[in-house]
Amino acid sequence: MPNSNATALPGPAPSAPSSLAWRVVGLASVYRLLIPPVLLLIQWLTSAGFLARVQNPDLLMTVCIGYFTAGVLLMLTRSLTWPSLRTIALVNAAVDAAGISLVLYASGGVSSGLGILLVLPVGAMAILAGSRDVFLIAALAALGVLAQQIALGFQGAAPATDYTTAGVLGAILFIVALSVWPVANRLRESEALVRRQEVDLANLAQLSQYIVQHLRESILVVDPQDHIRLINESAAQILGDRAAYPGALLGEASPRLLYLLESWRRHAGSAPDPNQTFVSAEGGRIVRPHFAPLGSAEPAPILIFLEDTSALAAQVQQSKLAALGRLSASIAHEIRNPVGAMSHAGQLLAESPQLSGDDQRLTEIIRANAARVSGIIDNVLQLSRRGEAHIETLSLRGWIEDFCQEFCETMQWPPERLKAQGTESSLIFGEQDIEVRADPGQLRQVIWNLCDNAIKHAVKERADRLVEIRFGRLNATARPFLEVADRGPGVPSENVERIFEPFFSGERGGTGLGLFLARELAQTSGATLLYEPRAGGGSTFRLVFADPQRWELP
Repeated sequence: MPNSNATALPGPAPSAPSSLAWRVVGLASVYRLLIPPVLLLIQWLTSAGFLARVQNPDLLMTVCIGYFTAGVLLMLTRSLTWPSLRTIALVNAAVDAAGISLVLYASGGVSSGLGILLVLPVGAMAILAGSRDVFLIAALAALGVLAQQIALGFQGAAPATDYTTAGVLGAILFIVALSVWPVANRLRESEALVRRQEVDLANLAQLSQYIVQHLRESILVVDPQDHIRLINESAAQILGDRAAYPGALLGEASPRLLYLLESWRRHAGSAPDPNQTFVSAEGGRIVRPHFAPLGSAEPAPILIFLEDTSALAAQVQQSKLAALGRLSASIAHEIRNPVGAMSHAGQLLAESPQLSGDDQRLTEIIRANAARVSGIIDNVLQLSRRGEAHIETLSLRGWIEDFCQEFCETMQWPPERLKAQGTESSLIFGEQDIEVRADPGQLRQVIWNLCDNAIKHAVKERADRLVEIRFGRLNATARPFLEVADRGPGVPSENVERIFEPFFSGERGGTGLGLFLARELAQTSGATLLYEPRAGGGSTFRLVFADPQRWELP
């Protein structure tokens, strides 16, 4: 097992050039391009004695031009694909060592003082080099200095003491390289850490974006000006892909959701109303929003969770039916028989000739309420005993014609007061008829219940009021629908959110199970029953069928 206290030796430099490496190479390139013109400018502007040891000014000019050209070529080759960072460091180090050594040779050797020009290139390339290449770079520079000094010695153009100066300069170059080496490793480690953190942050941002976009939960963020700042795919489907996108106004995507948001802001801190819902853009889902502020700023952005209540209803459907089944069994045995006995007794009592008018009225109350309790029992038993839906493909136009005829004959209702027609949307889609997938018996029960409610609570005895049955497709999603509309007083606004609750009735004498049963039957066929106030007064109960593009083939 390795010793935890041991100091790890720095490894080789990374093989791929990093941003730090290219910055160092760029600095060295600028330095390389500045040296030749500066030297020539100094020689031209100063007196003849300033560079007195220049044996051959023409050679110095030639060397400077060659060194400058080499620097330009190295800059041009930066766009090429280099094999490794080690190659870049060694090539640059070799060019600098050769170029500056020739400058020294043309200037009379190390006594000219120009050997100091090698310090920066050696230090720069040591930053790029690995642990072993640091010595190689320093050795190249030292050998270049020694080689030019030997050449001058053979020519007798330099004193013997310059060899000592050349050796000292070479030692300085090694010291510079070794001093830069640990600093370079720290820089590389820091840069590697920064790069890893950048990659981690980028991956985390991508992961967060992916999670948000693919969450099954629907979420969006709204700023204080009611602009959508963030929305995932699920929420966009609920609000409508065309209207709900980052930057759009929430009121344009869903006016109802904006109204609920404003209501929540006005009553901040109070418990949310579970009955505050809205209909999705496709018209087939009921959505309940949940609001939460983001941060402590005032006003703060709002995080909105959109809960698809239809999905939740589907999850509890089985347990609900099981509970109703157990309840209905108890009702059948424990309630029906006593209620039947009371009703029969009241009927026999009403036949007695000794009863006064007031007593007769009491017997009527007994029979009416016994019949009401019996009706509640029948509805509950009907709900709990309903079997599996037998889905068939139905022609809406033909089915509605048959239904209207049967309803009018059974209920003794004038056919002219039950109007059936297709909406303009069916003509827009180029269809004279629409096919849906539903259980015929359950669909008949749902529409019968809606028409019966319209007659009892809206049309009543008013000869100028009609019951309308309309069908078509929703413009936004092309989902087929069937609706029952009337021109009655409508549902009071305070009861709109409760009309589908079991045992809730807006009028005296009702069981409160009709609409609840109708919605439950609709869900078994994959449809959704919705209510909305009718423009100009009245009510509209709309049955939105399953998306035809998602029908399962038999």
